Amino acid sequence: MKILVWSLRIVVFLLLLAFAAKNSGVVVVRFFFDASWQLPLNLIILISFAIGAAVGLAVAFATLLRQRRESRQARRETAESPSAGPARQTGADAA
Repeated sequence: MKILVWSLRIVVFLLLLAFAAKNSGVVVVRFFFDASWQLPLNLIILISFAIGAAVGLAVAFATLLRQRRESRQARRETAESPSAGPARQTGADAA
């Protein structure tokens, strides 16, 4: 299984490397107020990917924190509840 995963990683890396090599031309990126930069296209693609990954991770992290907070609050409410005593045994468990 590890060989398959590493083979897939190598293939994806080589495809991305070939894509970057084919898109190495310089492009002009224009901003507001006539500001502009000349950068290679593959660098712009890399920067866009990095920004997108950072935004995605930030959203995922915020969701994780919210879920952990809600879980902690639910556990606290369950522990403080007066009906949260030991579970009643029924059927075959009652013996």
